[in-house]
Amino acid sequence: MLQAVHVVKGFEGLSVLRDISLTVRQGETVAIIGRSGSGKSTLLRCLNNLEKIEKGTIEIDGQPLVKDGVYAPDKELRRLCLKMGYVFQSFNLFPHMSVLQNLTEAQCCVLKRDKKSAQAYARALLQKVGLADKENAYPFQLSGGQQQRVAIARALALDPEILCFDEPTSALDPELTQEVLSVIRGLNEEGRTMIVVTHEMNFAREVADRVLYMAEGVVVAEGAPQAVFDDPRVKAFIGKE
Repeated sequence: MLQAVHVVKGFEGLSVLRDISLTVRQGETVAIIGRSGSGKSTLLRCLNNLEKIEKGTIEIDGQPLVKDGVYAPDKELRRLCLKMGYVFQSFNLFPHMSVLQNLTEAQCCVLKRDKKSAQAYARALLQKVGLADKENAYPFQLSGGQQQRVAIARALALDPEILCFDEPTSALDPELTQEVLSVIRGLNEEGRTMIVVTHEMNFAREVADRVLYMAEGVVVAEGAPQAVFDDPRVKAFIGKE
């Protein structure tokens, strides 16, 4: 479903991703773990075209987003990027819009759904994430966990084939973290295709089909969760967390 091959990315002469390759299959949950600065979030942003790579190929459903460092035309880029949903670490909700408006705006503007249909779908998604009673609230009136659940619902509203999460619980306290992880677990049980950059080791161990451990811009270990967590390099990383 998604494939990255020999991806290279740097910032101002600093190499951040060094020859990264990754495959995500339909219905699979892939967790990406590693120390801060290892390139995890940069990789996720590159897969979503939020950052441009310098070398390599990224394909979605066999169609190139970028091939050998050359990007598809803008119209094709937009079409392919709609297949990906992105949940930001810092929520990124529109502060001047209600929860319902946050979920309907893109549906109307990007997917050209009529307002009534968009609102009905938004309400169904709010029910799914346990926030049906918050549709008229504004982001500042919500807890961090509630804001992140709205952000997940907003990503789902565009019907992406692949959901990407960038450290979705890093700004939350333990109780709110469990709220958000519960929603992601539910999506996993539905068979959603997901890539989750996370520092929640138990979540990665219990929910992911595959785990990637990154260090210094490369994938150091990859495989079934237990195999990765048994790797001495990963044990050393966890022991220092």
